[in-house]
Amino acid sequence: MKKKRKSIESRSSNKSTQSPLKKLKGICLINLEDLKEHEEIRPDYLEELKNEILCDGILKMPIAVDKETYIILDGHHRLHALKRIGCKRIPVILFDYQSPEIEVIPHREGETVTKEMVIRTALDGKRMAPKTSKHMIRVEGELKHISILETVINIPLEELK
Repeated sequence: MKKKRKSIESRSSNKSTQSPLKKLKGICLINLEDLKEHEEIRPDYLEELKNEILCDGILKMPIAVDKETYIILDGHHRLHALKRIGCKRIPVILFDYQSPEIEVIPHREGETVTKEMVIRTALDGKRMAPKTSKHMIRVEGELKHISILETVINIPLEELK
């Protein structure tokens, strides 16, 4: 069954001022509990990121998610930081993980990670060690980290609660 997602540009608001979310194309709001993780997080970095987000009062970047399975490709720490802050939704950019343009490589030399491993781990409700996978995308023939397409959004936390 396909999960419901709201397109940010079509979201309605009762506020008198236009939400910054309405201006962003290609980014959807998804409920945090609908996302599937495949990696553990580093508690020290999570606390640092949570404090930064709280101090700024905004989420600067969306996360990268597979459009079919809702598996997180990049953004596990942002997800957990928002959970700790009490948010219910998160802005995401949806990718076709099966596209040959997207590759996964290990963060550490000598390790092996594949798309199939990522999918199986997430769907089984298990987790790999933190920073096991690095998701890459081919842009103009060059392999870049997928975060290159995670545009700055600066969304106020109140929009995500």
